[in-house]
Amino acid sequence: MTTVEALPSAPSGRGRQRALPDKWYRGMLGVVALLFGALAIWFLVAIIIQARPAFSTLGFSWIVGKVWNPTHNQFGLLPFILGTIESTAIAVVLAVPIGLGTAIALAFLVPSRVRPALSTTVELLAAVPSVVYGLWGLIVLAPLFREHVEPFLTSVLGWTGLFNGPDRGVGLLLAGVILAIMILPTMVAISRDVLIVVPTEQVEGAMALGATRSQVLRKVVVPGARTGILGAFTLATGRALGETVAVAMVIGNAPFIAHSLKSSAATLPSLIVNNFGESTGTELSALFGAGLVLLVIGILVNALARWLVWSTGADAAGAELGR
Repeated sequence: MTTVEALPSAPSGRGRQRALPDKWYRGMLGVVALLFGALAIWFLVAIIIQARPAFSTLGFSWIVGKVWNPTHNQFGLLPFILGTIESTAIAVVLAVPIGLGTAIALAFLVPSRVRPALSTTVELLAAVPSVVYGLWGLIVLAPLFREHVEPFLTSVLGWTGLFNGPDRGVGLLLAGVILAIMILPTMVAISRDVLIVVPTEQVEGAMALGATRSQVLRKVVVPGARTGILGAFTLATGRALGETVAVAMVIGNAPFIAHSLKSSAATLPSLIVNNFGESTGTELSALFGAGLVLLVIGILVNALARWLVWSTGADAAGAELGR
């Protein structure tokens, strides 16, 4: 007796209708990803092409030069690189503990009835234009710093050498404070979101073992959300590195290496925005080179943050396996 092998049935019309949109969807996502990658490469290549004449004429030593004087064909970027790093460091040192503490309070300590209003208020800070922060810093904070804050810091911490020189109000310190206020919404919003999603079982288990609220927050919640907190730190640092208008209005725009936090300085973004409109020839190419250096600094910061996230995740996985 012969048996008839079952032939594979043809897909029904309804199945084909479902498969076709899925294929188009995957193709659309692939096209978008390729387009984004092409735009990033185009952006990088365009900046390199515009900056190439400066490197061809001046070599690479001008990047670490200390003098910016286009009249004498001197385009040293070191004061601006240091100003960028120093102002960002001040902002991060101020914003990270305040932002993390605010995020913990909004997630666990503030009463639920006022939590939405406070969260909205913090997030609204991100909607304020940077020029408004700059005007506020220049008109309101600069006199306050000149008359009260800087004299106080000099009398208390003058022995450190960080607050030498006259009290001007504008300078590295004020720029760092403005940047800290500007990156606080990013730090708070992302940190709060990742703190909230820490598994409830871990929190309840620690409390069942007799841990106090502060111990739960310090030893369970924050370590459990450290990867997301590092992500918030990365985004906040990137925002501080690239901020232009507000910093240019309050930092003093002095093309010299600052010798104290009260000194006037300049950053790579402020250098570009202050000189781009009137520059030509080698100076214009040098400004594109400054933009390229800023881009490299941002890439290095992001790479370091990704390494920290990876190492943190690897350590956490190792700890879990060790249990």
